Amino acid sequence: MATPKKSRGAGAQSKPGRALGLIVIIMVALVGGMFASGTFTPRLGIDLAGGTSITLEAKNEPGKPNAINKTNMDTAADIINRRVNGMGVSEAEVQTQGKSNIIVNIPRGTNEKQAREQVGTTAQLYFRPVLTMTAGQPAGKGDKSATPSPSASTGGKATDKTTGSDKATDKSTATPSPTATTQGRAVTDSLKADATPSASAKSGDDAKAAPSPSTDPATAALQKKFMQLDCTDKAARTKINEGAKSSDPIIACGQSQGQWQKYILGPSEVGGKDVKKSQATINQQSGQWVVNMEFTGAGSKKFAATTSKLKSQQSPMNQFAIVLDGDVVSAPSVSSTLSQNAEISGSFTQESAQDLANVLSYGALPLTFHEQSVTSVTAALGGEQLNAGLIAGAIGLALVVIYLVVYYRGLSLIALASLLTSGILTYTLMTLLGPAIGFALNLPAVCGAIVAIGITADSFIVYFERIRDEIREGRSVRPAVERAWPRARRTILVSDFVSFLAAAVLYIVTVGKVQGFAFTLGLTTLLDIVVVFLFTKPLMTLLARTKFFTGGHKWSGLDPKRLGVQPPLRRTRRATRPVDPKEA
Repeated sequence: MATPKKSRGAGAQSKPGRALGLIVIIMVALVGGMFASGTFTPRLGIDLAGGTSITLEAKNEPGKPNAINKTNMDTAADIINRRVNGMGVSEAEVQTQGKSNIIVNIPRGTNEKQAREQVGTTAQLYFRPVLTMTAGQPAGKGDKSATPSPSASTGGKATDKTTGSDKATDKSTATPSPTATTQGRAVTDSLKADATPSASAKSGDDAKAAPSPSTDPATAALQKKFMQLDCTDKAARTKINEGAKSSDPIIACGQSQGQWQKYILGPSEVGGKDVKKSQATINQQSGQWVVNMEFTGAGSKKFAATTSKLKSQQSPMNQFAIVLDGDVVSAPSVSSTLSQNAEISGSFTQESAQDLANVLSYGALPLTFHEQSVTSVTAALGGEQLNAGLIAGAIGLALVVIYLVVYYRGLSLIALASLLTSGILTYTLMTLLGPAIGFALNLPAVCGAIVAIGITADSFIVYFERIRDEIREGRSVRPAVERAWPRARRTILVSDFVSFLAAAVLYIVTVGKVQGFAFTLGLTTLLDIVVVFLFTKPLMTLLARTKFFTGGHKWSGLDPKRLGVQPPLRRTRRATRPVDPKEA
């Protein structure tokens, strides 16, 4: 005799402990993650934690009267947003205001200072050959003699014996190219012969470089500016190259081990757009922080051609300067032809290396900005609004609890336990997502969490009403619980899908704080599915086996009398009215 197969409902009913055990494991893992990370509260956005609000104003550049337009402003805002968030500063709000302003809000408690330094950095990057270098103070203020130049090495690296200047290393194991006898002048020949400041260099530790006198007016003017420039004056450094193009020689300053140096640099042959990607890493041999750069295909060819010209030059003309926003970040010397990958090393700290890699990775801003205003935002107003929101949420939760207790009675215990489980999962996830992906809780996100209370409660109500419908049709409690689940499950999934779709669309099409509301709403909607499937349904199955519910206690919420059914279930027959003899 064949054994009858156990129904799907019976099988699901007999193993609710597995689902409950799984969700307990999930909650323990999340709470353990909080203790492991040492983070016990969610990160707060600028409206709740306070922070800094920076207003940037775009400036017209010489020769580009129409550069300030909507396209460039949107591009600049996008680059600034990626830079700031690339540093781990979450909930940084970047948006355009008017025709020429960008507002950047940076929450407190993040890399606020570091982010502020990079917010308005234009990140115009150029690789320029060094023509002359000397001390960073003008004639009459300091030593007029030139600073000793770095000595060129014969291997694949360049070293600096006196000033500790940076060095460029070819990451590929390429063999140094043969020494060229005529290529060395190509760097200076790319300038007009009558406009190129010549440089003399002596070998040995006493090597010095200084501009030689010139009768050409343009060259004489450049030399005069070079000698008079004080590198400690930021305004002077910014103003001296106004209107200069990438094809023009420029005067620039840079720091090496705390000492200023100034340079006359030739035209740029390689730009920041030729850098494919960059990354700050630790050199395994030296243990120092370095910046690794990978060039594009076209950039590799340009860089190889440039370094091939420089490698046979005497110091300092065998150096190329990495110029970022007019300042020399590094001036490594070259002793071999460098190709696709290059390494910038020197006296980098972790922060400075990451800063340089960050701006190189996300590219240059299409416009020049200056800080119009910097305002410190307090959390007082946001704190008041948060308190008001929490009070509103508590009132709403209390009303939901009262409704559940009055209308569903014993079933309300299941609903409240499910709400508590959902709250634990939501809180722990919000706390862990802070350090993981940079999520920060702001006021709209709090609103999203409050709205989620209603979404979660709605799922319980759908299930409870399906169970009641089955009981009204004459079924006992245990079969009613299992038969109601497929119908309730379908309704819950459709409802949550619509909510999640709305949250996803809202997150995609909006910016700033509204995304916090959409993210929280979507997260809690997914958690609602997890809680209903792994907690509410299994718990309901277990409690349906107790006498309190199966017996139809008046406080169980499944009392047949209150539901319009006469007990005992499925045994009540309609009474037969005796036939009146007169009617017969």
